[in-house]
Amino acid sequence: MDYQVTIKQQLIRKVIVEAASAQEAEAAAVARYNDKGLALDSSAFSSVDFKVKSVGLKSGTLPIPYYRSASRDFTLLHGDCMELLGEFDFKFDMIFADPPYFLSNDGISFQAGKVVSVNKGEWDRGKSAAEINEFNLCWLSLCRDKLKDAGTIWVSGTYHNIFSVASSLSALGFKILNVVTWAKTNPPPNISCRYFTYSTEFVIWARKSARVPHKFNYELMKFLNDGKQMTDVWRLPAIARWEKSQGKHPTQKPLSLLSRIIMASTDRGAWVLDPFAGSSTTGIAACLTGRRFLGIERELDFVEMSRRRPEELDDHSKWSEYRGKIRDIGKACQLELPGITGEPPQGGYELPF
Repeated sequence: MDYQVTIKQQLIRKVIVEAASAQEAEAAAVARYNDKGLALDSSAFSSVDFKVKSVGLKSGTLPIPYYRSASRDFTLLHGDCMELLGEFDFKFDMIFADPPYFLSNDGISFQAGKVVSVNKGEWDRGKSAAEINEFNLCWLSLCRDKLKDAGTIWVSGTYHNIFSVASSLSALGFKILNVVTWAKTNPPPNISCRYFTYSTEFVIWARKSARVPHKFNYELMKFLNDGKQMTDVWRLPAIARWEKSQGKHPTQKPLSLLSRIIMASTDRGAWVLDPFAGSSTTGIAACLTGRRFLGIERELDFVEMSRRRPEELDDHSKWSEYRGKIRDIGKACQLELPGITGEPPQGGYELPF
């Protein structure tokens, strides 16, 4: 018999385990998380509430896409990545994740000439250091299971969460390759005048295993940097107005950043996963560079925004226009390196749903 075990703590998780009884199911759930370094016993937490119910046989159950493009190279799932990543078996070439920074603390910022709240939503509410560490260990562990052995992961953040992410990556066996500093060329001003202006974000690049070589398109990155080795400081603007044509996500990343990341670490036709898809900038960058994409997003408004964005690119003139606006893509097309830029090859392996 299969049981669904809901673990209510500071965060809520659900896991399917096979067991002969509800008691065995609870023990199996604890063991599964402990094996991944995620302690769930009472010695680590003051209270852990388990709710166990029978769900019958689960074999053959797969997620149902919220949206899939006609070419099948852009797919969206609506739901929580903590649950959905365990429901299918598939290995990705690359993962990009922009997890919650936990910045929504009722502060204020300056945007487009106006004073605005920094609150993004309940999903970004501040948490304790222990809660943030637990959250990062959990989703990174699930993502590691979805990477090819030679795959790499990119995770963006600020000082609020990036140190926890780095620690979690190391604890799970990833090898950190670089910490890229994205230096924004047009940051918002600091209205308090009590700190230096926040103008950077960080993107950790790590491979799944210390012993398995990873993909790095070194020659392309050098070419994009005018013949010099590209450093780990990238001076790129924040999102442009034209990137918000289907609406605006509060933490939306620019296509210039995501297209560089994807071209640096994958070839055409590669599969890219984004477990916190938001408005699916990762997917649009994948589409513009000839890669395939799966995005997972729990907020319905953002899933709808994500659906509209690839549909806009069904107009080939719009697809060409967007590619022309991104410097790295335009320049990469001048360099004849097979497998890196352009349309993806036909066929290849497909998602199981």
